Amino acid sequence: MTDHDRAATRREITTALSSAFERRHEVLDAIVDAPDRAASVTAIAALLSVSPLGAEAVMGMSFEQLTVEARRANQAELEDLDSQLTFTLAERPAATGDSVTLRQFDTSADADLFSARTAEIGAAGDGSGKPAAGLDDEIASASDRMFAEEAAWFVAHEGSEKIGLVFGELVDGEVNVRIWIRPEHRKKGYGTAALRASRSEMASQFPGVPMVVRAPGAQA
Repeated sequence: MTDHDRAATRREITTALSSAFERRHEVLDAIVDAPDRAASVTAIAALLSVSPLGAEAVMGMSFEQLTVEARRANQAELEDLDSQLTFTLAERPAATGDSVTLRQFDTSADADLFSARTAEIGAAGDGSGKPAAGLDDEIASASDRMFAEEAAWFVAHEGSEKIGLVFGELVDGEVNVRIWIRPEHRKKGYGTAALRASRSEMASQFPGVPMVVRAPGAQA
């Protein structure tokens, strides 16, 4: 998660807490009327128009957070975060959620996705920065590297929709990880979410090998 995404997450929480302070009687009624914790979180999210993350923070509030001093500190933090950020968490929904999943790249079914990536980036799929070869040659080379356990490629999904690719290449004792997100899905936090999901996948594929995030090199 990037620093901005962390700040946006914190702002979402402080905003929820601030709203809960103002509507504390309604929040308490919603909690008392709910049959269990999950229902309470859902009711709070609907009441305050906040995310489940913010509603969970409200559910976890302690009594000391209701004091005047605590409320002032929360408001000061919220104002500070507002001054740092130009986007809301709602504008980057995937950054803190669990909606993004990864599955292994299929050399047949996912060739179109890799083709779209290569048309934009212009570089080989191995992360070397060299110009891309033909699509069939690129995919064949990737298949060979994956078979030799020198590479691991994944498709990032949200639901049934393919939103991007995650590349892991074993180079000089490190796993170089690159993320490519389709243009229509950018600036919503999907890259952050895909990177977060890739950590466990890469650790499974390359146990004990350090992971290094690389920016994809585009060719002019």
